[in-house]
Amino acid sequence: MCLEKVRPSSSSKYKQAEWDEQRVKCFELAGDLTLLYLQEQDKLQQQQQQQQQQQTTNVNTGSYSPQPPNPERRVGPVLEIALQRAPILHIQAGKLQSAVSRYRTMLSAVESSATQSLRLTLTRQLAEVLLRGVSGTVYSCPERATETTASNKKLTQVTQNSAADSPWKPRKYTGLNLFIPRNENEEIILLLLISEAMAARDAVLSQSPEFKEARIHAYDNATAIYDLLTIALIRWGHADLLHESFERAMKFSFEEPHVWMQHALCLYTMGQYAHALSVLKEVSRLLPTKVIPCLLAARICYEHLNQIGQGLDWSAQALSREMSNPQGFSSRCHLYLGIGYNLQAAENHHKQEKQHLVNSAFDAFHKAQQTDPNDHLAEYYLALQFAYGYQVTEAISHVKMALNLRVEHVPSLHLLVLLLSAQKHDAEALQLVEAALDEYPDNLNLLYVKAHVELQSQGGEQALLTAKHMLSLWRALYEDQTNSELPDQSEKRSDTRSVFQLYTSEMSDKDSSSLHAHSLAASRIEQALSEVASSLSSFTPRPGPQRAWLLQLQIWLLLAEIYLSLEQVSDATSCIEKASSIFPLSHHIMYMRGLVHEHKQEFVEAKLCFENAVAINPTHIKSLQHLGLIYHYLASHRLAEKTLRDAARIDPASHQTWYNLGKVLESLGEFSSASDCMAAALEAEISNPILPFSSIPLTFD
Repeated sequence: MCLEKVRPSSSSKYKQAEWDEQRVKCFELAGDLTLLYLQEQDKLQQQQQQQQQQQTTNVNTGSYSPQPPNPERRVGPVLEIALQRAPILHIQAGKLQSAVSRYRTMLSAVESSATQSLRLTLTRQLAEVLLRGVSGTVYSCPERATETTASNKKLTQVTQNSAADSPWKPRKYTGLNLFIPRNENEEIILLLLISEAMAARDAVLSQSPEFKEARIHAYDNATAIYDLLTIALIRWGHADLLHESFERAMKFSFEEPHVWMQHALCLYTMGQYAHALSVLKEVSRLLPTKVIPCLLAARICYEHLNQIGQGLDWSAQALSREMSNPQGFSSRCHLYLGIGYNLQAAENHHKQEKQHLVNSAFDAFHKAQQTDPNDHLAEYYLALQFAYGYQVTEAISHVKMALNLRVEHVPSLHLLVLLLSAQKHDAEALQLVEAALDEYPDNLNLLYVKAHVELQSQGGEQALLTAKHMLSLWRALYEDQTNSELPDQSEKRSDTRSVFQLYTSEMSDKDSSSLHAHSLAASRIEQALSEVASSLSSFTPRPGPQRAWLLQLQIWLLLAEIYLSLEQVSDATSCIEKASSIFPLSHHIMYMRGLVHEHKQEFVEAKLCFENAVAINPTHIKSLQHLGLIYHYLASHRLAEKTLRDAARIDPASHQTWYNLGKVLESLGEFSSASDCMAAALEAEISNPILPFSSIPLTFD
């Protein structure tokens, strides 16, 4: 400490280096002596305790009075500096390896009662150094203690008097089965979990005013460790381990919004959306002016819980907070309101209410665009809203602006491909989707669209190659997960990870061959039916993430559809059987079975399949279209008319519905109405994309 006060008189680099080296040596020696001194003090205290216990035992007083526990010894400021200063000087000199070695030396010393609180600081500091400054290329594992054998006795004798075995060095932990980290990630997580255990032990639970300072100090220590744990664990997908830590933190985080917010984000990452929403409600109460908790709650409601009304309430609350206390989120608040109106419009089949919701969505998206003209999402959602109204030219204009603002935005590329297919520019659509796949080769969404464009423009053989490639890609991405019991959040990460993988639990209720804008109500019915099936029969759900299996199911159904177009009915049936072994009671599988029976002209069996599909999901357009057609083939013309009119009410822009309805009305002799339906079919078909625009997954980034 004196050397630090008295700098060298000479300014030469040699003298400066010598001074730095002397300082570090002094502090390292002081640190070793401090640890040794404290260990000896603990040894003396234990001996005194044992003597006192023996004396108490020898004197038989007839009553037992327990000895008071040892008061915790505190390290004074001088000894604390002696321990902490050396690694900090190494870090300032850029010698990170030396700093890491010094920290390890101190932490491997046998613990004494006086160093317990200091070890929390040392473990956290070492974890920070490893996280911030030591990459895998320069990292070296802690040294494993070498065992003494007969062959190296001489070497041991020679080194007995060396610095490593010096009596002035503190005693270290030894043993045959000590855990030695193999890489920096193991060491970081180990250090932080040890730190967390100590911080949780030292937490002050009392809310009494006299403990306020101690409580704040302990909480700040714990929070710093939890933040580092979040960085270390989420990077490697261990959200479940982090969740356990936050569960423990809850007991001393009363009215502390930071830990509650981290806990909510952790639950969101794990896929526990209802629990995450409950925690976010508490965060919103603790932070009454903050916008982000409200926006995150709205996103969970829209994306995962199908609580669109509640999501709109959260979005309106976020906008109210933004207006009263500006935080730069005005554009996002309007955007989330627009998304809510858009989702409500998709579910509403009353014409006037639907139009009102569509107008509200347009207003919200326009306000978002005006508030932040550089927001690609505002342009994207404006384009999507125009696309839903089949205003293809305006939609293309806005989606191109979105791509100018963010050229790599996958949903915008996806939308542009569908818009080009709606204009019947199949060659351009195929060229664009292939260019996008060069950048995102494992994006199953884009491969799915590509297969459909190829099926329409180049025939089934080319589409079959793409679908088979999707299946091999699924195996590369998901097979390891599905072979073991891994939680949903442990999905394989990729830099080109597709949006398809993010929204795997959401299958479309408007198109059987799409996976994305699915009615959550229908998926829950299917899940309940599958649970009943597993209890009544030998069917058991596949192990691993169910979202991965739902992906494979959709790929098998795509293959079945392609084989059916190639007149290979047996292969299509095999694909459907593969899909059935994954999820037997899906309305998509029932629909595909109906198509096969329809192809074979087995109309009674086809009718049963389509009726089952509609029973599970009453708004599944393609099942309603084909069910109406089957009723027509079976001469139940009025029932066919009623079914197709229901389909037209749900989705009035589907040309297939109007065409089938025209055929039915023609057979009933209502030629004027049939002619109107055929005209409507022609008009709708002009701007009809290869897949519905609703097949594009919901996006928030």
